[in-house]
Amino acid sequence: MSYLNGKELLPENLIKEIQKYVDGGYIYIPVRNESRKVWGETKGSKDLTDKRNYEIYNKYKSGNSVLIIANEFFLSPKTVYKIISKIKKSI
Repeated sequence: MSYLNGKELLPENLIKEIQKYVDGGYIYIPVRNESRKVWGETKGSKDLTDKRNYEIYNKYKSGNSVLIIANEFFLSPKTVYKIISKIKKSI
């Protein structure tokens, strides 16, 4: 997120109205609900995580132990069990 200069962006009457509430400070304007993106949509994080999770599940199905998988992916065994359980439920 970058800061924008209100003088360059907003009409003067709107700036004066905002100054009644925030005079010289920073204000965050949230994204409209219809413009929101789902987690991972912008940079592909969700796809990468899903791919990793299916790789974990396939390694487990191939006979690898949860402890070995956890060490390989730098996760706790509890997290690996959660991933396996979630994928089993979705299949």
